[in-house]
This record gives sequence, structure tokens and C-alpha cells, in this order.
Amino acid sequence: MGLIWTIIVGFLAGVVAKFIFPGKETMGFLMTTVLGIAGALLASFLGKAVGWYEPGQGAGFIGAIVGALLLLWIYSKMQKKGAAPSA
Repeated sequence: MGLIWTIIVGFLAGVVAKFIFPGKETMGFLMTTVLGIAGALLASFLGKAVGWYEPGQGAGFIGAIVGALLLLWIYSKMQKKGAAPSA
């Protein structure tokens, strides 16, 4: 049940993160879902590493949003770097 809950929370967190993040993102529905799930998994992993979560416990909704925002920020930096003309 922990993984399924992480996926559900992650999806919702991805949607909220896209609304919070400044600027226009061109991600579709599938990428938003993947972003949110990855953010929730990242937040769960980091939370367990620092002792905030017990084994088998996933990140909460706010933690998943923070993880998704972090990944969205990294994604936007990679997109800008790839879009820059080479000299």
C-alpha cells in the first residue's frame, strides 16, 4: 500500500508543483505524473535518509511537492542549458 499511496500523492504533487513553479512548462500530463511520482519517491528517500520517515513510510503531500519542485527546477535548468546556442 505504501508504493500505491506514494504514486497517488506523487501525481497530485506534480500537478500542484507545476502550478507553483514560475514560468511556462511544456510538460504534458504523463510527464507531470512522472515528475510528481519521482518527487514523492525522492522526498521519501531523503526523508528516510535523515530519519524523518520510518522504513515503509512514504513522504507526505508537502514533502512530495517539495521533491517535485526540486526536480522541476533541475528539469528547467537542463532545458535552458540544452536550448542555448553553441558557439
